[in-house]
Amino acid sequence: MPTISNRGEIMPASPIRKLVPLANEAKKRGVKVYHLNIGQPDLPTPEIGLEAARRIDRDILEYSPSEGIRSFREKLVGYYAKFNIHVDADDIIITTGGSEAVLFSFMACLDPGDEIIVPEPAYANYMAFAISAGAKIKTIPSSIEEGFALPSVEKFEELITERTRGILICNPNNPTGYLYTQKEMNQIRDLVKKYDLFLFSDEVYREFCYTGAPYISAFHLDGIENNVVLIDSVSKRYSECGIRIGALITKNKELKNNVMKFCQARLSPPLIGQLIAEASLDAPDDYLLSVYNEYVERRKFLIDGLNRIPGCYSPIPMGAFYTMAKLPVDDADKFCAWCLSEFEYEGQTVFMAPGSGFYTTPGLGVNEVRVAYVLKKEDLAQALVVLAKALEAYPGRTI
Repeated sequence: MPTISNRGEIMPASPIRKLVPLANEAKKRGVKVYHLNIGQPDLPTPEIGLEAARRIDRDILEYSPSEGIRSFREKLVGYYAKFNIHVDADDIIITTGGSEAVLFSFMACLDPGDEIIVPEPAYANYMAFAISAGAKIKTIPSSIEEGFALPSVEKFEELITERTRGILICNPNNPTGYLYTQKEMNQIRDLVKKYDLFLFSDEVYREFCYTGAPYISAFHLDGIENNVVLIDSVSKRYSECGIRIGALITKNKELKNNVMKFCQARLSPPLIGQLIAEASLDAPDDYLLSVYNEYVERRKFLIDGLNRIPGCYSPIPMGAFYTMAKLPVDDADKFCAWCLSEFEYEGQTVFMAPGSGFYTTPGLGVNEVRVAYVLKKEDLAQALVVLAKALEAYPGRTI
């Protein structure tokens, strides 16, 4: 039998999806599963995007340009300008979801053995994409007790070596919901300048900031314009996860040319997805406002509910639609699996993402879970009841 690759062996399983088989088995048994594990909004896609899909009338569904349809990229220029992000259409490359933007940016910027520094907990697929590129992610822990604030500059500098090529942030953050302050973003800028690093900035949740503080983009930071690689996606803002449209944005012409080689190798991003995404840019303001207000209400409802459960703690997330919560359990991986395979309350159970999958430092996140508040409040209310009952019954409860 042929030997499979070492790369495949060390590729981490998704903490978001690895328990799906257990959830499917629970559903086969007739158990209702509340999906708190994945950032799949239940809110409707903008009608203008859906209508664009219905109106597609083409004789040929052709390849699009490798960098994406020109009219879409030109329209994105106006979208970004609303956030004081000033780019040209030629700075924008359309990708197959934000995931491909991360992967291509790593492939274009990093050689095997190069290192990237990432505050953890972090979106688990970052690690997977680094492995795909042969690069190494060096994580710097933030703590739930401090609300996942950015670690000190000194902690970053302890990790910098001659192989360090970049810093990766997600702002607003997945999985913590943390929103980086101006001071923290300036600290990152100064590190990027001092060591001439790339700054990979995943900003797909920019619409979902819940504090009075302004959203700070990596493109708002002076003096590092050619160091910034911005990652974006329409998946969350328009509830269009399935059309797989993202973007990689950079003013660095040499980097863009490098990225384009990978884009040409995969031929083109999804044609139909781009048509829908381009139309969705004209979604009325009241669509985005209603989505925003809904998440504000869900956030308060969920965090209040979690912190009322004995032994649970979650800081208040300031952006995105996730929170990391500490549970009174011996092992969150075991607890999440147990909820799906052995527990039910009145024919219901909960599906959460174990926290350990968002860390690479051994032992961290062992009693944490990521919870996505992407369900309506009635379902969140039931999920909280089920979670409380599960914690009461779990054999590995710690208090």
